[in-house]
Amino acid sequence: MINFYFKTIRDRKIKRIARFKSGCWIRVYNPSDKELETLEKRYSLEKGHLIDALDPYEVPRIETENGSAYIFTRYPIQPEKNGKIITIPLLIVVCEDFILTLSSEDLQLKEKLFKQDIDFSTTQRTKFTLQILFNINHTFNKFLNTISRDIRKTNVDLEKINIKNSDIIRLVGFETILNDFLSALEPIKGNISMLTSGKILELFEEDKDLIEDLLLNNNQLIGISKSNLKNIVNIREAYSTIMGNNLNKIIKFLTALTVVLNIPVLISGFYGMNVALPLAQSGFAFWYLVFSSVIISIILIIVFIKMDWF
Repeated sequence: MINFYFKTIRDRKIKRIARFKSGCWIRVYNPSDKELETLEKRYSLEKGHLIDALDPYEVPRIETENGSAYIFTRYPIQPEKNGKIITIPLLIVVCEDFILTLSSEDLQLKEKLFKQDIDFSTTQRTKFTLQILFNINHTFNKFLNTISRDIRKTNVDLEKINIKNSDIIRLVGFETILNDFLSALEPIKGNISMLTSGKILELFEEDKDLIEDLLLNNNQLIGISKSNLKNIVNIREAYSTIMGNNLNKIIKFLTALTVVLNIPVLISGFYGMNVALPLAQSGFAFWYLVFSSVIISIILIIVFIKMDWF
């Protein structure tokens, strides 16, 4: 799908236009092979880079071809409600007279930029590019806040020793997501650092301030991701320690119970043999055996209680 949008500084709203216009934003998502060929021929774009942007494993980087900057980044999405959070490639192409974004999914960038009340214009190519990068960071931050809340909730449940296997499975899922975020955010940080040189995009003084804020924001997101990963590891290790300790207690209890219960069995086993035994002729032999079994069992129970096995 190829859409064209145009907005100047004086325009209040972005307009969707029918065809290409100098200074426009070409928004492309889930393109067909024919549309990729059209983009290559009509706008002199490198088809190889366009195809790379559709590779789900593409890593963030910056390429320059024929005066155009190809900024590869990654965008976090949640395809299904309450589904798994993933990141997909997003290509931003900054050319002399237009800017193009390309992704395999509809990221609804236009709607999100307006929802955040960001004042942008498609004719200011550098500033618009930085605002798209800010939107990417904002989306990462939104997902990270949600993950952080869930991790804190699991931590509270752990303190109450009320953590379930489903909680551990969810934490492992968060760990996968956070590692994916880090594998995207750290190269994006490298991209932003490259933009500060002014060799890839023409920078004005206001743009330099935006890049500094963008870099600071990116560093914060990396820090939050690493902090959450550390919390997950601590929770899993604490859970493993608690479970191991509980298992040891159960094994001790069962061992002590087995010993106590075996005393009557052992004594009755001796007196079940067909040989001469003490008290065998006494009419109170049964009660002697019961009494001695109870006394020995009580003594063992007291010993095991002092050893904290019961």
